[in-house]
Amino acid sequence: MRIDNDPKLDFDDVLIRPKRSEAPSRASVQLEREYSFLSGGGTWRGVPIVAANMDTTGTLAMARALGPPMLTCLHKYYSEDVLVDFFRDEARGRSAFFTVGLKDDEFDKLAAVKRKARVPMVCVDAANGYTKYFVERVKRVRDAFPETTVMAGNVATPDMVQELLISGAADVVKIGIGPGSVCTTRRVTGVGYPQLSAIIECADAAHGLRGHVCADGGCRFPGDVVKAFAAGADFVMLGGMLAGCDECEGEWVEEDGRRVALRFHGMSSREALDKYAGGRRDYRACEGRAVSVPYKGPVLETMGEIAGGLRSACAYVGATQLKDLSKCTTFVLCNRPHGSMFE
Repeated sequence: MRIDNDPKLDFDDVLIRPKRSEAPSRASVQLEREYSFLSGGGTWRGVPIVAANMDTTGTLAMARALGPPMLTCLHKYYSEDVLVDFFRDEARGRSAFFTVGLKDDEFDKLAAVKRKARVPMVCVDAANGYTKYFVERVKRVRDAFPETTVMAGNVATPDMVQELLISGAADVVKIGIGPGSVCTTRRVTGVGYPQLSAIIECADAAHGLRGHVCADGGCRFPGDVVKAFAAGADFVMLGGMLAGCDECEGEWVEEDGRRVALRFHGMSSREALDKYAGGRRDYRACEGRAVSVPYKGPVLETMGEIAGGLRSACAYVGATQLKDLSKCTTFVLCNRPHGSMFE
């Protein structure tokens, strides 16, 4: 056992210091970025915000609404035929990740869809990206589909980012252990890493290897999305912030024929395990919860607020484009009581 005494930070621990600048108005701030991927080859250009591959938010309707220019990581419970039809639509297929987990049948479904349609981006998704089996699965996807852009996670420390990138298995590494709004991993297991520090440290490791990171979890407000990009994230993945939008799937609560709330659950919650895994096994605990999220309307309204926050933040620090935000950022530590990461 050892104790790491270096301070680690979450989004609530910092603010961004404004700076005098000659930047133009926020309306002229460029949010689109272009990335080249070494392993899979090719480039992508757009606004690097990603809808999470949860069964409520990673939907076909979400992908059609957001992309292009934004991305959606589709959940892995659609049938093969549905996915083939979607990815055959070239305009939408370039704005969505096909999600695959660690099971052989999920890999087989990916292979079957790719035989019938072009799938340019794949997300290899696991709650614990530190296992040897996870790394081997990512390498299996890379070896089978070398032309595909691969995002893999989740991890939260530079060592695993480096392993996934140096091996050539991943183009983008997904960062976040336990910060999600409906994730209870930190409470149940005591395992995790403050998300702002995880992004800073992992982005530094990835960029030194010409790789990329996607911050996954912990964003509750548009300002948190700003802080994630300011910390060095190349992409930011959102779940809870998009839950409750029209494009979500799941259990809606209605009053007088109108949607008022959505039942939103983590993918390791009892609700999700009952729905997709035949219930919780004796050897594991539930690491997610279910909450009711108020109805928010069309997702583009929510994205408009997020994009507006990003543009304003860039104007405050003198960045003319999102690409420059991290270079222009100085974080200021806030004097707040520690221990509120679970609020």
